[in-house]
Amino acid sequence: QVQLVEFGGGSVQAGGSLRLTCAASGYIRTVRCMAWFRQAPGKEREGVAFIYPGGGSTIYSDSVKGRFSISQDNAYRTLYLQMTSLKPEDTAMYYCAAREGYCDSGKGADFGYWGQGTQVTVSS
Repeated sequence: QVQLVEFGGGSVQAGGSLRLTCAASGYIRTVRCMAWFRQAPGKEREGVAFIYPGGGSTIYSDSVKGRFSISQDNAYRTLYLQMTSLKPEDTAMYYCAAREGYCDSGKGADFGYWGQGTQVTVSS
């Protein structure tokens, strides 16, 4: 089992920055892909950033490419999402997620481990 806990959400004005943190515990050796998803009210869940633990390769959705950066610490137990140039449309609940498969799936349904979420609100 893997446990995930997110920190760092909050409110910020458009153009500002926030950094989200996800602390992972448990049997993380089985994890092959970690990701950040988000879901805004009335919208579908969207995978915005993915990373291969150990390899460091990253994947971003078009909606955040060039503005968000996913990274992790050397122990692979802390995941980060640095968000810059935030826009009101980035407002959502952000979730940390992990799966034992590789990052060849961007579907939330393929991720077996989830955090509780942290709210990000961007005002114009």
